[in-house]
Amino acid sequence: FRETSNESEDSKLRLATCQSLWNQIKLETERIQEDLNKQLFDNLVCFLSRSHFEFQEKTAKWTCKMKSREIPAAALVLGVNVTDHDLTLKSVSEVLQNNVTPYIALLEAKGCPDIKSLMQKLMGQLMNCHIDVGSLEDGDCVQVSQNRIHCSMTSLISWYKSVTKKTDSKTPNKKRTSSSRLWLSPPVVVIFKDMESFTTKVLQDFIVISSQHIHEFPLVLVFGIATSPMIIHSLLPYSVSSLLCIELFQSLSCKEHLSTIIDKLLLTTQFPFKLGEKALQVLINIFLYHDFSVQNFIKGFQLCMVEHFYSEPLSVLCCQLEEAKKRITSLSHDQCENIRKLPSFRRYVERQVSEKQIALLTEDSVLKESVQKLLEDLDAYHENYISVLRCLHVFTSSLPKFPLGKQIRELHCACLENQVWETEEYESSLQLARMLNKSDLVTMLQQCVEIFVSSSGNEFDKTVEKLKEFLTQFQKLEEAFQEQDVSVSSQKELQKKTDLYHLQKTLLELKESRRSKKLTKFEMLRFEVVDYIDSLVRRYLVPADHKTLHEIVYFNTASVLRGHLNAAPRIALHTALNNPYCYLKNQALKCDGGSISNKAPDICIAYKLHLECGRLINLVDWLEAFSTVVMSVEGPNADAASSDQVDDVIHARFIRAVSELELLGFIKPSKQKTDHVARLTWGGC
Repeated sequence: FRETSNESEDSKLRLATCQSLWNQIKLETERIQEDLNKQLFDNLVCFLSRSHFEFQEKTAKWTCKMKSREIPAAALVLGVNVTDHDLTLKSVSEVLQNNVTPYIALLEAKGCPDIKSLMQKLMGQLMNCHIDVGSLEDGDCVQVSQNRIHCSMTSLISWYKSVTKKTDSKTPNKKRTSSSRLWLSPPVVVIFKDMESFTTKVLQDFIVISSQHIHEFPLVLVFGIATSPMIIHSLLPYSVSSLLCIELFQSLSCKEHLSTIIDKLLLTTQFPFKLGEKALQVLINIFLYHDFSVQNFIKGFQLCMVEHFYSEPLSVLCCQLEEAKKRITSLSHDQCENIRKLPSFRRYVERQVSEKQIALLTEDSVLKESVQKLLEDLDAYHENYISVLRCLHVFTSSLPKFPLGKQIRELHCACLENQVWETEEYESSLQLARMLNKSDLVTMLQQCVEIFVSSSGNEFDKTVEKLKEFLTQFQKLEEAFQEQDVSVSSQKELQKKTDLYHLQKTLLELKESRRSKKLTKFEMLRFEVVDYIDSLVRRYLVPADHKTLHEIVYFNTASVLRGHLNAAPRIALHTALNNPYCYLKNQALKCDGGSISNKAPDICIAYKLHLECGRLINLVDWLEAFSTVVMSVEGPNADAASSDQVDDVIHARFIRAVSELELLGFIKPSKQKTDHVARLTWGGC
């Protein structure tokens, strides 16, 4: 991308636009994640402050804990999206450092295989220095039964007392938080980032040792848990878990987190870049069926944006509307020709009269004026689309069985894919909406009024008046209790019988009963409300690919995205070894499909030769074939060195190539014959 950006001013501008837009999106995602985790962080700060306050004031509750040697512990359930845990726990650490204590250590299981390593990591992070392993020799760290402790804990306590004493002697006006007490004896917080990965013995030893000294310094443990809080009792026996005073904290569900990210990044006019249905579905499928990682979803979104600005020359107009209008006036003739080649613009031209068609295809000035108007229409389409989509979601999310999905992202994908009003799920939703009771309808209409009032444009002024008129009619409406009971009972019946057979049966019965019965005023008004919402959907929820110039702001190349995100290591490895030109772009490596280039890397030559062999490969024959190919590159100039020296060099190169193939898993030594190797891979990629 950066190499391309040096070729022209246009590509430089695209790069700058992409970087600026991504910086805005990155700041917004960080703000969103901070808001989503605010409640969790506040609860943790409250818990740690309360634990510290009890130690500082020497309350009766803390005295009781000291007698029982209980350590305050926070069980932080983060969910199965393990790849997001690192960022979350780093944020936890920063919040605690800013509000509670500067003494925080984050420990990972891979760096703590035993108690000695754990103490080394812990003291190194707390003291902010390197601890020599030799200083923790067995003579200095005596480990015996549960009633005895490591001597290294004594040094940690001595360090803590000296540090807090120095802090006390300093000016009392120096604070980290609003409470000056937190500077007197701030707690030591130890965060176990992946508790499930720690060995049982390491956790047991550390907790037992710490419990012996809990009366000397305020220690608080935080366990990062991916599965269930029960893992604490699975890893620790009762004699150890009873030494912990555990409080449970639950982070936000990763699905709710993703829905919020999509809502704030995609369903907004703040950012001009949009994802098409296919690309969005690829990212959502990877999230749902692979890792549940919100961070990976954001990285995929960034990849889509980079790919869009790299591959689409007109992405220079993918910016805020006012800035796009300024850039349109300076478009070159080649850029105007690129606009004329867009499929959506060609369809737009075909709908114009012949004189307008000629002007659009031949005059750049006329084209630029039309492009400005079309981009204004596209911007207005996004504003209207988002408002009506939220209104429709208010109705569909409250229906039984959720025909169009419970989450707004599911409804958004359905609207992007095709004309949603032509789907069976939409028809089912309308039928169910026509059986809603009065209280539900009034609540939904009030929510829709709030959505349209908060819309930035004036497009929905008449819509708001119409919805308020419906609310007024509902307020004035007085029906007999029997008629209301029929509607309520039918709704309750639908909620009870949620299987498809009974649902269809009930709908048919209600449909037949309406034919033989005169509709009440409430039912007529209810039908009118649903029909009005349906008219809004048909008018504003047109798929994005039906709009002119959607290619400028939408990325929808799912195949490219899959190629980047869905790794196929065997295919990539086979391509690299079989055709190194594909990656190295060296003209000397170009060759026909069946030939072997003598200028290719040694491992590529050995690999292509091994493809011609059977289950067992004779190393001598393989070496001779390798030598034949390699020597052909030397030609008559090979006389510069003796044949013995050449043979030794070729032999060494062959051994290295074979070793690399064995490391990659293509061959292995054979026990049947000592001078043979067994081939492990078969078939094409």
